[in-house]
Amino acid sequence: MNLNKADLQREISYKTSRSGGKGGQNVNKVSTKVELLFDINNSALCTDEEKLLLSDKLQNRFNKDGLVQVICDEERSQFLNKEIAVERLIVLLTNALHKPKVRKPSKVSRAAKLARLGNKKMQSAKKADRKPNFDF
Repeated sequence: MNLNKADLQREISYKTSRSGGKGGQNVNKVSTKVELLFDINNSALCTDEEKLLLSDKLQNRFNKDGLVQVICDEERSQFLNKEIAVERLIVLLTNALHKPKVRKPSKVSRAAKLARLGNKKMQSAKKADRKPNFDF
């Protein structure tokens, strides 16, 4: 999935509402809180495989309508809150689509095994020398 901000903007819908917090009189007049909604299932940007992967990984981010929901009310400007919400969505989608590298199990080298066994032999010889030798 190529996450381009402009392409993503076409598929995003916003809901705005009045936000609490700092802002004085402005808080009572302007709707600065932004709720970004993104429909993964109807997105033209994602392949079917990516849609399944995103639906699985972002299950807890869906609202009752099946849309991914990102809420931002940090700034006093609606525009800035929209920008922050879009950035968060991009981060959310990229993290969900990231496939970790497959771990290839490694073997202990032959030299390392022999060195360990050599060490054990030396240690055992050292302790054997401490034992009293009873030859009657």
